[in-house]
Amino acid sequence: MEITVEARYNGPAGSGNGGYTCGLVGVLLGGPAEVTLRRPPPLATPLRAERRDGGVAVYDGDALVAEGVRAEVALDPPAPVAFADAEAASRHYLGFREHAFPTCFVCGPARAPGDGLRVFAAAVPGRDVVAAPWAPAPELAGEDGDLRPEFVWAALDCPGAFAVGFAGRGELLLGRLAARVDHAPRPRERCVVVGWPLGEEGRKLYAGTALFSDAGDLYAIARATWIEPRSAAA
Repeated sequence: MEITVEARYNGPAGSGNGGYTCGLVGVLLGGPAEVTLRRPPPLATPLRAERRDGGVAVYDGDALVAEGVRAEVALDPPAPVAFADAEAASRHYLGFREHAFPTCFVCGPARAPGDGLRVFAAAVPGRDVVAAPWAPAPELAGEDGDLRPEFVWAALDCPGAFAVGFAGRGELLLGRLAARVDHAPRPRERCVVVGWPLGEEGRKLYAGTALFSDAGDLYAIARATWIEPRSAAA
């Protein structure tokens, strides 16, 4: 088996978006899964995926890039955020002023509408969450008309970083993402992505993210481990 992170789906310049890459691995496993990134995923490079011990290991040559296993994602989501409130919050997206990865496929403000996902999660007044509106583009759908799962994983990625203070820390990198997709939205369907902090330990920061329908139905949920590079933490 092979997977390829096309050049369009970058996170930091020159490497794959973590959530999208984890989603590709998650699709190989089917159902809820936890994926650990061992090194920055290379772009436009066929990566070998091997079944191993009930999971999947992904290699670039002999270098281990990612490991995935089936996993339960037991996480209580916060109350949904109304679409209008998410729109209002996103106008104050801190990434508009400063962003370590401005061309990130998911949250980069330098990506044009229709190119990047432009999921701009920002603080919701009176609550300890960030939120962003999202209406997936038709081109992200599979043959069944639903959004392809890897793009749901991608949308669940970056809001978690902003929930744990990405904008004020200068740089964070996704280390692990566990996600459960219960329902994939339809193209152009109005959705809200919510992120919230789950604590921290040294250079590791933990976040939850959830995707809700406009009506407040839970579509997907994830738990992420973010890593603050030593240079940024110093």
